Amino acid sequence: MAYRTRATGVKRSGRAGAALLTAGLMAAAVALSPTGAVAAEAPRIDLKVLVVDDGGEAVGAVADELRSTGVPFTTVKLGTAGRPVINAAFLSDTVDGRPRAKYQGVVLPNEAPFGTDSPESAALTAYEKTFGIRQVDAYTWAHPGVGLDYTDQEGYAGPLDGADATVTAAGRAGPFGYLDGPLKFEDNSPTVMESYGYAARPRAGFTSYVDMPTGTGATRGSLVGEYAHDGRRELVVTFAYNKYQRQFRVLARGVVEWLTQGVHLGQSRNYFSVHVDDVFAPDARWDSELNCTPGDFDCKGGEGEGANPVRMTAADASYAAQWQRQSGFQLDMVYNAGAGEEWKAENGGTDALAAQLVADRAQYRWINHTYTHPFLGCTQDNTVVPWKCATDTAGRTLWMGRAEISKQISDNHKWATARGISVDRSELVTGEHSGLRTTPQQPVDNPNLGPALAENAVKWIASDASREPQQRAAGAALTVPRHPMNVYYNVGTAAEMADEYNWLYTSRADGGSGVCEDNPASTCMEDPLDVNTGYASYIVPQEARTALSHVVANDPRPHYVHQSNLAEERLLYPVVDKTLADYRALFADSAPVVNPRQSDVGVEFTRRTAWDKALADGTVSAYRIGTTVTVKAPSRVLAPVTVPEGTKKRMLVGSTAFGTPYAGQRSAWSAPELLQSAVTLTLPTAP
Repeated sequence: MAYRTRATGVKRSGRAGAALLTAGLMAAAVALSPTGAVAAEAPRIDLKVLVVDDGGEAVGAVADELRSTGVPFTTVKLGTAGRPVINAAFLSDTVDGRPRAKYQGVVLPNEAPFGTDSPESAALTAYEKTFGIRQVDAYTWAHPGVGLDYTDQEGYAGPLDGADATVTAAGRAGPFGYLDGPLKFEDNSPTVMESYGYAARPRAGFTSYVDMPTGTGATRGSLVGEYAHDGRRELVVTFAYNKYQRQFRVLARGVVEWLTQGVHLGQSRNYFSVHVDDVFAPDARWDSELNCTPGDFDCKGGEGEGANPVRMTAADASYAAQWQRQSGFQLDMVYNAGAGEEWKAENGGTDALAAQLVADRAQYRWINHTYTHPFLGCTQDNTVVPWKCATDTAGRTLWMGRAEISKQISDNHKWATARGISVDRSELVTGEHSGLRTTPQQPVDNPNLGPALAENAVKWIASDASREPQQRAAGAALTVPRHPMNVYYNVGTAAEMADEYNWLYTSRADGGSGVCEDNPASTCMEDPLDVNTGYASYIVPQEARTALSHVVANDPRPHYVHQSNLAEERLLYPVVDKTLADYRALFADSAPVVNPRQSDVGVEFTRRTAWDKALADGTVSAYRIGTTVTVKAPSRVLAPVTVPEGTKKRMLVGSTAFGTPYAGQRSAWSAPELLQSAVTLTLPTAP
């Protein structure tokens, strides 16, 4: 949550000192040619950002955007003993006789974190003017020192929860061209102030990129804009935010593009994919009287999971295919063929659902979920609650064997291929992510899992991001963390969903389980939901908001639900429909949702891990000289690069268009071409 911070107006001064420093830096930009003649050379601009951190949430949010997208940066923490002094030597030097700017952009907490008369402020001013470096003022107040009127001059200062802001024409023509225009601030709680800000009229030299109506509505005040003055450019942000809030997340890309002038290491996409688990299998149903799910070992008094399961019908399958075509969004069907065969044998030997899904097989992506969905970890001892791993007489854990795990994987694959279903052998989702460690009962992976994965050429095994958010090794395979959606596997109707939600998220006094009271990471609702309306009015907006927060955070992790959510009242569709609708209302066509398959997500995480390590090890060199960009990384490490449209990549012979278009830029994971030691790009124009 972002809070109002105290702002103090100060005058800008110290111009004489800045002029002297500028003269010194300008002198460094003049070098001798090989013949001894004096010639001006284009400076080298290193592709790295300087972040001056005051510990506030605004700077932290910008730094998080840099980190998560792969943009290298150096942090100077204010108030830390022994921190580097920001002076000319810290900011620039000479490499091979050419003046070098060590940072392509500067992020500050506000316009004057050192004080306007300080030597460090003078050094930054001189540096920015000499090398054309831009500065982001992460959060400040509206005053003439940043190119704005005071807010008492037909402006506004106060809470921004629910405010209707707009990306201006200048913003859409500039760094925020990937947005459609409307930008509504979040308002998640009527009792908590979530954001505070200042909206004020621009003065001369200020171009507003995001604004809102103020006063009677006839005047518009800037919330984000560019202030050009004294030979420098500042991006002035006058509202408080943190890294989680939607208004910042959708603007973050543009902040980085503005700061780096559209040329930087790192790249990002807006990802959204949905895995539908347990396809062909029935799912047990929540019992509103027992407040548990019959068939679960901790559900006392249930009649067993087969009494009234939730399972898709052929009509549900037809609807899914139709919905995909209408929404322009493809689902991943994560299937258990053996469970479907068991159901068919118990229900007259026919299965209209399977027949319909197989007929529509080309419309979906398919992922192996094992043949009958068994638990692939330790042998579970269900005589105690919670369960524990069974052991032999010597106290050794009993595990499902390698051969049985392997057969579950291979039988499911064979069933699909025999019916013309295209399945990527490298992808696997185990039932309940079993086989992987399940704390606290099973703190390690089943030792038989890795060999079974290798036998079946599995490279990417799904994990639960709520338990293991990062990719890790599972034998020779790697995990692909998935976000669970809070649309429960054991419900078929909105009333059932709201009833179970009430049980989990209301206090004992309100008739709930009290789990939300006992778990410090959870919060109880003030009042139980109306079971008839609560799903549509509360749960759908909540889950769509959560999903969208992942989409706009450069987070490729898939989301997962269950086939039951496509059955009966088809509870999944309202959540996905709202997520997509909210996204498309924010973003222009140049920034479509990217819907990756599981293996693509695995590759993305692998590349990010290698890139982050190379940055941490200091083995990346990247810079721009004029219109030429040079990037060097360790062998076999791909570098993420973002550049303007029209950029060319140098090949062994000639050049070709670089990367793929997204959000008005071009970007890609890139490596040197044959017989080259670096990625070399030619920009259409110098920034």
